[in-house]
Order: sequence, then C-alpha cells, then structure tokens
Amino acid sequence: MEEIILKKEDIGKGYLILVNSNYKISNSDIVLAEFNDKYKEIKLEYIARNTLLYVLNKVLKINNEIIPISGYRTLEEQIKIYNDSLQNNGENYTKKYIAIPNASEHQTGLAIDLALNQKNIDFICPKFPYYGICQKFRNISQDYGFIERYKEDKKDITEIAKEEWHFRYVGYPHSKIITENNFCLEEYIDYLRNFIYPTNPLYFEGYKIFYIPYKNEDINLSLNEEYTMSGNNVDGFILTLKTNKNK
Repeated sequence: MEEIILKKEDIGKGYLILVNSNYKISNSDIVLAEFNDKYKEIKLEYIARNTLLYVLNKVLKINNEIIPISGYRTLEEQIKIYNDSLQNNGENYTKKYIAIPNASEHQTGLAIDLALNQKNIDFICPKFPYYGICQKFRNISQDYGFIERYKEDKKDITEIAKEEWHFRYVGYPHSKIITENNFCLEEYIDYLRNFIYPTNPLYFEGYKIFYIPYKNEDINLSLNEEYTMSGNNVDGFILTLKTNKNK
C-alpha cells in the first residue's frame, strides 16, 4: 500500500498536463535529456526522449530519415521565436503556428517537432508527410505514448493550425484512447471528467483511468496497484491504474 498526497501545485505536473492559451505553464520542474550525440542542443523530458528514440531506432530502425527540429524551449527561447516570427512572417502566420510564451507545449519538454530529413528544412513548418517513413512513425507512435497534437479538424478547439510535424508525449494508454477516438487533448481532458474516482473508472485494455477533482485542499490516497498520476493543469488529476484485467 502506498500513501500519496496531491497538492495544488501538483496539478501542473505530469504527462497529461494541458497547455494552451487558456492554461499556461505552471510548473517547470522537469528532468531533461539531450536527444542524442548528434542533436545535443535538442532536449526532451527524459522518459519522452527515451521512448521516442526506442521507436525510431529499435521499432522502425530508421537511418536518419527522420530528424528532430525542436524540443524543449525555455521561456526566453519561446519569446524570441514568437517575436522573430512576428517580425519576419506577420501576425496571422505567427498566431497560426506559434503558441504565445508560457502557452507552448515545447516549454513542457513533452513536445517534439520532427521532420523528413531533406534540404532546406523550415524550422517553423517542417515537412512530415502522410506517407512513407513519416506515416509509419505516425501510425505506431500512439502505441508508445505519442499523439499528433494539432489536427486540421481540431484547430477551432486548439487554436493552432494543423501541425503534422508536432508530436506530444502523453503516455500509454492515453495516446491510444486519444487517437482511436480522434480526440485532441482538450477534448480528452473534458472526456475524462466523466470518470470520477473511485467508483466510475474508464476501462481500457488492462487499465482503469479516473479523474480526481481538486477542491482546494490536499488529497490523500492509498493505492495498492501499479499506477501513474498526472495533473491536468486545469482542475484536477488523472489516475491510471494497471490492473491486467480487461473489461
């Protein structure tokens, strides 16, 4: 039995935090790792990084056909990218493709922009087409915790234009549920509010998933199953229990 305490500041921590113009970065306590020796300047949260490299190198066994373009960004880097784009590309373009500072997933360390390796790669809008090795990655990424974050049919919700190159680590099984239901992360966070702890779980494969609302006081839990816990950066927590039982 493990005793855990969830505090208000924990709402902004975890793999399922929602970050957008309405819900800004509230925690920067993450462990980063360099992508690899060739791309040391690009960093990700270390579990996301390890998982991504496993997919690219062990599952797909690619040979530099897909390369990283942008990973973790500091607040200062996001400000510079945003302001540079305003100056070079104008306001309309910038609002479509670049999140305002402290509303960027890149500041979480959980987002990565990937590109098909070719000449003259655009830093803001790299090519990551829906065919070939890029589509193979897209198809399999959901099995390892990644989602394609910004889709054309969700831009009215996300307020970001389609970005086929931008992938976000949310962890498994959430990536699978999101992809199978064609949710964006905003929709998934809303959907999970239907499954309130402890009596109404969402069953998926060998998992039980709960939403735990935060009500302005610490939450004390006793758990005896394998679990992961994440804040949603909005109003509560998402508890994922590994049960090894399907229902």
